[in-house]
Amino acid sequence: MKRVAKGSFGYIEYNRKFAAIRTIIALAICLIIFFTGLIINKSNKSVFSIIAAVGCLPTGLSAVNFIMYLKAHPCSEKAHEIIESHRNGLLIRYDLEMTSYEENYSIAAATVLDKNVVCFTENKELDIQNCEKHIRNQIAQSGYSSYTVKVFKDINAFCTRLDQLEQIRAAKNIDPVAIENAWVPGTVETCALVLLSISL
Repeated sequence: MKRVAKGSFGYIEYNRKFAAIRTIIALAICLIIFFTGLIINKSNKSVFSIIAAVGCLPTGLSAVNFIMYLKAHPCSEKAHEIIESHRNGLLIRYDLEMTSYEENYSIAAATVLDKNVVCFTENKELDIQNCEKHIRNQIAQSGYSSYTVKVFKDINAFCTRLDQLEQIRAAKNIDPVAIENAWVPGTVETCALVLLSISL
């Protein structure tokens, strides 16, 4: 199973499968250790039971991780194809599941250009105003306080905005991919990287 990088299309689907496999293997190991001790000692009061119990902690964490990815809303294949046809020179991040204390925000695709954060969601129940406020607050903590944040539920409206941003990008000769690639770890994250940081 080929690894899918965070922000790439298919990231959530990949992590669902990975977390499921990891959880099953971890659980199987715990059960094997427990039953091995049961067979050898004819009792559950042994070091094997303690090891199996301790092993349940990472297994539980893995299961929680799997459930979180299971609840996430990845970008659909159809939406991905439409968005890619409007991408041009823009940097698009996919499958961003942003978490907060109040609720989760599912962003299928997002781009950042010239102080604009533009997102698309396929989750029809998403509270757009809360989502925009959450993103605005999160990026402001990294110094991007004057950015405009807009979340679309209509893919056509989102793609129209992408076309507008592409015109700005071409006119100003901005290369968002080169900007991301030039980022040096340990320095202030770019706005696009902040979006990745606040996502699963």
